[in-house]
Amino acid sequence: MNTQTAIFVILGIYVAMMVAIALYTSRRTKSVNDFMLGGRNVGPWLTAFSYGTTYFSAVVFIGYAGQFGWDYGVSAAWIGVGNAILGSLIPWFVLGKRTRLMTNHLGSKTMPEFFEQRFGSKNLKIASAAIVFVFLIPYTASVYNGLSRLFGMAFDLGENGYVYIIIAMAVLSAVYVMLGGYTATAFNDFFQGIIMLIGISAVVICTLNGKGGLTSAVEQLGQIEVNGANGALNSLFGPDPINLFGVVILTSLGTWGLPQMAQKFYAIKSEKSIFTGAIISTFFALVVAGGSYFMGGFVRLYNDGSVPKDERVPGLLAQALPELLIGLVVVLVLSASLSTLSSLVLTSSTTLTNDLIKPHARNMHDKKEMFIMRVLIAAFLIISVVIACNKNASITTLMSYSWGALSGAFLGPFLFGLFSKKTSKAAVITSFVTGIGIALVHMVLFSLGFFPELVEAVKALNCPLNLLSPINAGAIAMILSIVEVPLISMFTKAPAKEFVDEAFKALEK
Repeated sequence: MNTQTAIFVILGIYVAMMVAIALYTSRRTKSVNDFMLGGRNVGPWLTAFSYGTTYFSAVVFIGYAGQFGWDYGVSAAWIGVGNAILGSLIPWFVLGKRTRLMTNHLGSKTMPEFFEQRFGSKNLKIASAAIVFVFLIPYTASVYNGLSRLFGMAFDLGENGYVYIIIAMAVLSAVYVMLGGYTATAFNDFFQGIIMLIGISAVVICTLNGKGGLTSAVEQLGQIEVNGANGALNSLFGPDPINLFGVVILTSLGTWGLPQMAQKFYAIKSEKSIFTGAIISTFFALVVAGGSYFMGGFVRLYNDGSVPKDERVPGLLAQALPELLIGLVVVLVLSASLSTLSSLVLTSSTTLTNDLIKPHARNMHDKKEMFIMRVLIAAFLIISVVIACNKNASITTLMSYSWGALSGAFLGPFLFGLFSKKTSKAAVITSFVTGIGIALVHMVLFSLGFFPELVEAVKALNCPLNLLSPINAGAIAMILSIVEVPLISMFTKAPAKEFVDEAFKALEK
């Protein structure tokens, strides 16, 4: 059996397992609540793995690890540490219990529905639902893009073969999300998470062994000249700690305001499960994210400067891994990506149906609502596939604008909506406008090629903080959201007392 045949066999077994889980869980999905949140009865292990596998996908393993490992060397591992502590451990303890209690008490099934019931405003629900649907699309496209790069490394796909891979992945993710909803994604995420843990560990070991072990690899990295000096790529904080910090903020603090991440706390079985889930989720992030970025720190030892940034990790894998192990890595990245895709399409379709369509429909019973959700899943995937088929779209750029816009808009309102009775509707609107505004203005000015003279002028400033980076733009939007929501709430009117008291009643019991 040759290598490609072995990889196809492994993929076949994997796909069969995913479909079997979908068929099994479809029998347990009887209502909209089951489809959207697993009946709010998902245990800590499944929830923690679902949180982690939604968090990390081909975007991290292929795109971010390749780009930032190249830029920062071994110090890129700090991004994984930040993902584990700031992106996983702390939000579980800060947001988990309150989110579960308040959303369960209010009957909120989505973040836009939470905004409506917490602040007494249908307009907030409509605006936030539209933001979710629009800005989850580029993130989904970036996941497909990362998958196509990896499959291009593993197989001889021809010039347009990546398109067929993207379409196949869309069909597979659609099948098991449509059949089993949240429960199917949670079970699949658990098994996919185990594959990710094993696969990342194997890849890191092979990466180091391919260059003579850890000590030798680190020494070789230090000999590479960056900015006219040696030793930066194997130093503790790397050649550019300021912009490294921006990546940590975007990829770690961003989880606090992403609707697909917050949804995990809606669905967890009980408040007692939060502690267990937090520990498991943190360990998962430390291994998967820490391992990915640490591995990415050595891409310069396997690639030269002519390799496109989204193809640096595939280039490393092709050289460092035994042929049969490439099959495991293909399944690893496929697992990471499908779990993320399932959460994204489920969040988008359920939000659009529950928050935009249902309020204007007459007599929408559960079966009709689930049918509409399934149709929207297909529509969402088709749009994402069309975007992903553009090979010139950068993985990191797509994800950065998506995370920056979503979390820049929602982080402050969601966080202070859970903790402060004084948080005002005006503050929420301001955060929405700021988060989306920064993403759109930055995209138009610096990423779409409309103003090349402006781009060159900004480069000439030699600012320590890279103002052209969509990552830094997203990080700034998130920090502004946290600052401006309590500040504006001090000078504007809080929602009606009955809405506030009703929302916080669950926390007072």
